Amino acid sequence: MKAFLATTCIVTGALLAGGCATKKYVQQTTAPIQAKVDQVGQQTTQNGQQIQETRNDLKQVDDKAQSGISAAQERASTADQHAGDAMNKANTADQTATQADQKADKNAQGLDSLRQVVANIDDYKMQTTVTVPFKFDRYNLTDDAKQDLDKLADDLKADKRFFIAVEGYTDKTGSKAYNEALSRRRADTVVQYLVAQHDIPIYRIHMIGLGEDKPVDDGRGREANAKNRRVEVKVFSADQVTASLSSDSAASADRTVVH
Repeated sequence: MKAFLATTCIVTGALLAGGCATKKYVQQTTAPIQAKVDQVGQQTTQNGQQIQETRNDLKQVDDKAQSGISAAQERASTADQHAGDAMNKANTADQTATQADQKADKNAQGLDSLRQVVANIDDYKMQTTVTVPFKFDRYNLTDDAKQDLDKLADDLKADKRFFIAVEGYTDKTGSKAYNEALSRRRADTVVQYLVAQHDIPIYRIHMIGLGEDKPVDDGRGREANAKNRRVEVKVFSADQVTASLSSDSAASADRTVVH
């Protein structure tokens, strides 16, 4: 019995000693592995943090990029709008320039016409003259004067290039200033009649009051004064000269063809 107990104790001690040795071995064996695992875990944690930081940095970069792109798009849109405004202004300026060119062409045509008139001023020859008499200190038209003006206006209906000179006069009775004013009233009466009754364009009429100047009779009697109280209406026309030039041109052309 004692021997069995001793044996049991020995075996138990051996097993306990063996178990302790095995556990210590396992601990020695697994310790480096656990250290590696812990190191890998730490590294993984650090990598995760770095990855998150990198993601944050990338997000910031992306946000900045998006902000930059939006700003660039806005500037591009503004630039497009400015370009459109500039194009509209350019089109407006071009239209204005075109209108200015057209006005310049019209002005040039008008200037050419004026130059032609000035160049042909000597072509106007006196065609008709009518003397309208007036009573003493009066400036109203008599029936005979109206008939004479009617005939003059009827004769002008076929003319195209003409102008009318209306010159008012008085006798020597009264002051010079009064006579000049009276002569203008008499001339104005004739002009109003021609324009109102016969639709003669006012721009074709040149009016002047000369008072007692240029008398037709230098005497001071009643007969001389009656002759000097007048309005002289003179019609100047270039139609006859133009017709003559046209005839000459046609004849010259005919001679050229025959030749």
